[in-house]
Amino acid sequence: MAKILVIAEHRNNELREITLQMLNKASELCRANGHELYAAILGNNIEGLISGLKEWADKVIVYNDPRLKDFNPDNYRDVLTALINEQKPIVTFLGHTPWSMDLAPGLSVKTGFPLATDCVDITMDSGRPKVVRQVYSGKIFSRMAFRDASGYLITVRAGAFPAAKAFDYQAEIIQGAMPDLVTQGRREFMGYRDTCKGEVDITQAELLVSIGRGIGEQDNIPQVQELAGIMGGTLSCSRPVVDKKWLPKYHQVGTSGKSVKPKVYLALGISGAFQHVAGISGAGTVIAVNKDKKAPIFRVAHYGAVADLLNVAAALKEKVSVK
Repeated sequence: MAKILVIAEHRNNELREITLQMLNKASELCRANGHELYAAILGNNIEGLISGLKEWADKVIVYNDPRLKDFNPDNYRDVLTALINEQKPIVTFLGHTPWSMDLAPGLSVKTGFPLATDCVDITMDSGRPKVVRQVYSGKIFSRMAFRDASGYLITVRAGAFPAAKAFDYQAEIIQGAMPDLVTQGRREFMGYRDTCKGEVDITQAELLVSIGRGIGEQDNIPQVQELAGIMGGTLSCSRPVVDKKWLPKYHQVGTSGKSVKPKVYLALGISGAFQHVAGISGAGTVIAVNKDKKAPIFRVAHYGAVADLLNVAAALKEKVSVK
């Protein structure tokens, strides 16, 4: 029976949501193709994380060692190379995150497995995976096949799949055997710093009114901020607004900002680059307003309007104020 392996990612003693998203897709593929689902987790004092994975896979392989306390791509690569050589999974999933972008290329070299990065969908065809990637800023979906190999590595874009259990498992916990590691790595871990902390916590908002490059200029922001206040919502933004220093970073939604799960996400003048869309994958209802009818944001929006955001904001403010 073939295996699909998911490499769990965690930070500050919490599983990252991308791990659950990968397990969701891997479970779907395993059940459709008769494969076993394996998860692997590396770290130190990770007992709580192990119990959290038991209901997500057939087997969980654990590497619990003080040398793995902090992420080190050299050590993690050597452990995962040994794991892959031993278990021989047909596909290994990693999240397309800074953690795996540092790790996956070296792992591909060590294992000899071909690597596809930043994938938004994966299918199995005649025993081999095929992947879907976005190109040209998300305007085109590219379907890609691998060369023949005994195994394949895939990094998965955050938000591409739901973080929900596709099946109830009760995993067998396996203690992985640690290989010999380099005693002194070339890097030293200093600590985590959350650059998005601030006066507003957009992750807790039920309604987000979010602005992008389409706001035009900083002087137009107060109009939208007033609308957010009248509606009982919170103002957020895409990265270009923060890059221009029009709003502090703690307002930013996306892979380099915050992932949010509001009941309603009102996107005003946001094109919908994949980095931003990944941050709103948990939103209940997405409403988009953009002048460009081909803007990628309309692909994920439940409702959309091709219009000037300032006109829409003014009309909404008038309607809400009347009530």
